[in-house]
Amino acid sequence: MPRSAPPPAWVIARRRTIGDHIRTARRAAGLTQEQVALRIGMDRATYNRIEQGHSAPLIDSLILIADALGIELSDLVQT
Repeated sequence: MPRSAPPPAWVIARRRTIGDHIRTARRAAGLTQEQVALRIGMDRATYNRIEQGHSAPLIDSLILIADALGIELSDLVQT
């Protein structure tokens, strides 16, 4: 099966911005990546890839992350 093309640079940049919002909210909540990952049932490595902008999370994952951090989903995805 052929590989799909990587997303355009502007998509990756926005993904990183979302990761920055997640990191900022996590730190404001005084939580580690491990603590958030445990709260949402995700391994820390996967959570880290989302926070670093290296992975495109499912909307369900973003909803769980926002809930675990006690913030609105819109706060994470605003760019």
